[in-house]
Amino acid sequence: MPVEGGSSSGSASAARHPKQKRKAHSLSIRRTNSTEERPGGIQRGDMLDGQDSKLPLALRSNLLDLFGQIEREFENLYIENLELRREIESLNERLTGDGQAVEGGDPTKGALKTKASHSTSQLSQKLKTTYKASTSKIVSSFKATTGSRALCQLLKEYVGHRDGIWDLSVTRTQPVVLGTASADHSALLWSIETGKCLLRYAGHAGSVNSIKFHPTEQMALTASGDQTAHIWRYMVQLPAPQPPPDVSVSSFELVLFPAPCDEDQDSSDREEGEVDGEGPCEVPTVRVATATLKSHQGVVIAADWLVGGRQVVTASWDRAANLYEVETSELVHTLTGHDQELTHCCTHPTQRLVVTSSRDTTFRLWDFRDPSIHSVNVFQGHTDTVTSAVFTVGDNVVSGSDDRTVKVWDLKNMRSPIATIRTDSAVNRISVSANQKIIALPHDNRQVRLFDMSGVRLARLPRSNRMGHRRMVCCTTWNEENQSCNLFTCGFDRQAIGWNINIPALLQEK
Repeated sequence: MPVEGGSSSGSASAARHPKQKRKAHSLSIRRTNSTEERPGGIQRGDMLDGQDSKLPLALRSNLLDLFGQIEREFENLYIENLELRREIESLNERLTGDGQAVEGGDPTKGALKTKASHSTSQLSQKLKTTYKASTSKIVSSFKATTGSRALCQLLKEYVGHRDGIWDLSVTRTQPVVLGTASADHSALLWSIETGKCLLRYAGHAGSVNSIKFHPTEQMALTASGDQTAHIWRYMVQLPAPQPPPDVSVSSFELVLFPAPCDEDQDSSDREEGEVDGEGPCEVPTVRVATATLKSHQGVVIAADWLVGGRQVVTASWDRAANLYEVETSELVHTLTGHDQELTHCCTHPTQRLVVTSSRDTTFRLWDFRDPSIHSVNVFQGHTDTVTSAVFTVGDNVVSGSDDRTVKVWDLKNMRSPIATIRTDSAVNRISVSANQKIIALPHDNRQVRLFDMSGVRLARLPRSNRMGHRRMVCCTTWNEENQSCNLFTCGFDRQAIGWNINIPALLQEK
């Protein structure tokens, strides 16, 4: 299964406007002067060491860097403010000079004053708009850096696969577990709370590209690069909840001052046999499928259960989607029409509707509500591969694409999207929370961003050397059981991550 990279670089900074260059020059002069005013030999580290503070040195240094960026932004605004004021004064002087030249009963005097007042008002409005927009940008940038950590807390990391993870899903029945599908030819089931691997499915001969759970029974549906989809049963027992850790002096010191480690080491760079925690070899393994679906002539990239769980749909690189009966494994319909390989398929949670996406830049809506009529609608809203299209609870479809956009559609009128989200990187398999309708966007550039259905950005998941994904994020999925809201992400760095999303705080920030 190919990896389609698409991270954006800072090319915009290379194309500076001449005015911005002048500003940067003046700022560099000011910073140089301020540096010269310091006592000789005093550096930032010396200033930090000389101050009495309870904060760790690294944290204080990070805060100084952040406030330094804010200071530079406000310096830019201040200089631009001065330039605009000078322009206003220059214009006023010219208009005043023109008014004196026509002094002496010229009938155009009143019109000239009106024109001058109007021009000055326009410039004043431009000044206010520019200042407000720039300030809002600073504030939103600062909130994204610090606020997202409070809105999105790390729940657990799930490490055990020996290759990239393409897909993940949460069971709809008790016990609630997390399932992951990996290029290492296996699917794993995990305890959400403890991060322990509970079961391994090893029935496929190729990369496992998708995993979905039956709506009411303990059965899983996996799609694979071996050109098949498997239905298999599982039985797991959740581990007993662990007692809360003893908060002693030693453990507190370990939290504040962790042991040094190589932060640049990527989990995907481990040796083939290395596995953190409970490895797949140490858990029960299922190797035989209950049913094998074999009608495709290419990689099966995705599969999903139709409402009720009696039928499943599969999507393949052979440009077709197939509809099967679960009980007999019989092929019921072959859905053809896409011009290139399919990338994803999704079913409606309450109706017999299927949506398939493709590399041909389109996605198609298949309607099986009337047994005698199987209608299809084609939607061309993207300019590159449509990586996924998913239903929401209600009448919306959300589509993501390699063209770096996500579009929200209304099923009642799908001629054009009702909202468009533009990003800086290709978008992979998206998901939408059922209760709050929050869209989670996994990106090629390792970021995960949250938006509402109107296209307003809500948050970005934290990412650093010790937190978040180190490679492309492939998929996201939500779990909103028991009044809590968890978001799970997986990537090509061989790990899945669980996040606790503070929905009330998220909506309050909005």
